[in-house]
Amino acid sequence: MRTAEWNTSSSVLERAAQVLGAFRSEDRSLGVSEIARRTGLAKSTVARLTSELLRLQFLERQGSSYRLGITLFELGQMVVTPKELRRRAMGIMVDLRNATGQTVHLAVLDGTEVVYIEILRGRGAPPLPSRVGGRMPAHATAVGKAMLAFSPPAVADEILAAGLQKVAPGTITDEDALQKELVEVAAIGLAYENNESAPGSSCVASPVLDSGGALVASLSVSGFVGLLDVDRVGPAVRTAALALGRQLPRNSALIED
Repeated sequence: MRTAEWNTSSSVLERAAQVLGAFRSEDRSLGVSEIARRTGLAKSTVARLTSELLRLQFLERQGSSYRLGITLFELGQMVVTPKELRRRAMGIMVDLRNATGQTVHLAVLDGTEVVYIEILRGRGAPPLPSRVGGRMPAHATAVGKAMLAFSPPAVADEILAAGLQKVAPGTITDEDALQKELVEVAAIGLAYENNESAPGSSCVASPVLDSGGALVASLSVSGFVGLLDVDRVGPAVRTAALALGRQLPRNSALIED
């Protein structure tokens, strides 16, 4: 017999989101036991949720395990903001990659994390943990710091309250150091990263502001530490971010034409 807590709509939705959120990019499938371990939910709860998600095609069965279903892909293709932002940015990103020969990222800020909307890999680029649709702690990336510097103070306060997780050898974990760097980023419109999101990687990023000055996203170029000439690449990244921002209407909702 189901409990009142199980029948509460918010509880069911939250737990279903936990189940779907248990999947990682490297996972081909997950069993009930592993989902329960990752989410902290009871196996019986996971079993009920996976059955419902399977029926709705949010999950697919693979043997005795589950994988993400086609319905999630279909819904993802209808999300307007990333899709339209990517469309408007693609030509600029291609030009930036061709001009620098390096990897170009387009990301947005979601809470304390960045979400990568598009990535154009450069030849001979360093292996990076970023992937399209993937997340990284904002404080550990140049794209994140570029956006934090142009966000309301409450956003940075939330990140500091959550703690500055160490992701790579150079990740900033000191609150004062991060706040000082954000002031500098706000002054010049460029954020830098060295060994902060991945060992051996260097990055320079600039915020994308719409025509009304509101933050929308961030563009960056990444390469190897010591090989990426940030003094040369930085102005190109800034110019690209400004060009993209001029294409976005004031208070941009990025509604498709």
